[in-house]
Amino acid sequence: MTTTAIPPEAKRAPATTPKRRPRRESQGPAWVFLSPWVLGATVLTLLPMAVSLYLSFTDYDLFNPPKWVGLRNYTQMFTEDPRYWRSVVTTLTYVVIAVPLQLALALVVALALKGMKRGKAFYRSAFYAPSLLGASMSIALVWRAVFNDGGTVDNLLGTGGWVNKPGFSLLAVALLTVWQFGAPMVIFLAGLQQIPAELYEAAAVDGAGKWRQFLSVTVPMLSPVLFFNLVLQTIQAFQVFTPAFAVSGGKGGPADSTLVYTMYLYDRGFVASHMGYASAMAWVLLVVIGVVTAVLFRTSRSWVFYASEGDR
Repeated sequence: MTTTAIPPEAKRAPATTPKRRPRRESQGPAWVFLSPWVLGATVLTLLPMAVSLYLSFTDYDLFNPPKWVGLRNYTQMFTEDPRYWRSVVTTLTYVVIAVPLQLALALVVALALKGMKRGKAFYRSAFYAPSLLGASMSIALVWRAVFNDGGTVDNLLGTGGWVNKPGFSLLAVALLTVWQFGAPMVIFLAGLQQIPAELYEAAAVDGAGKWRQFLSVTVPMLSPVLFFNLVLQTIQAFQVFTPAFAVSGGKGGPADSTLVYTMYLYDRGFVASHMGYASAMAWVLLVVIGVVTAVLFRTSRSWVFYASEGDR
């Protein structure tokens, strides 16, 4: 009996077909659609920021080539310019006055609109309109006329024109910002509508009145929305320019009482042609806003309640 030898090739395991790697989708179309934003962010934001950072270390008057001076603009700002510190104090005072008043009024109106049965859409639009119009120079000029000598406020209260009084001029500017409460009001209203009605019913069963329900139910459940509005309005308040410029006639008066930070920055950069100094002021403002925002986020851990996180 003869046996047939099996060749070595036949003893090998059958070859398996290699798995194909998943084909990566081309990212070309995505970059095509993103290109307008990328180009705009680079040309209109990142590049000007880089140029501004360079100019902050130079002496530049818009007409002659910039000259490198190192930290001189910053040292002059902090140690040799009393008007700079007056603008800082004025801006901080404005933020402390305008932001709480605006958020409080927005929340009160939002609570009133939530309980309305008819006409809610009309009043919501009417209260939101000042947010669209208030930032314009024309409205700011009207506001100046209202608070000027012989204006509406003078005729009603008999206190004289607030615009010409150092103790009242900044309050007039702040009230223009408070009047533009429509945007945070709409955000508050959306947040209020998301609070479950069962929470109020349970609080009422436990004997809680309206004020206790507001403190124990509304405020905790609305705290993320309140935090969002606080951060947004604080950042905008630090950058206020148009109301102060219009009410003071572009001079920050009387007695620098309305000389907010951005107005002094404008004066140094475009009136006095000290663009290097103005660039340094802009970067200091950016750092301060970043620090204030970081502090708000840090402190929010102790008072902002998120329903998805039981430990808050």
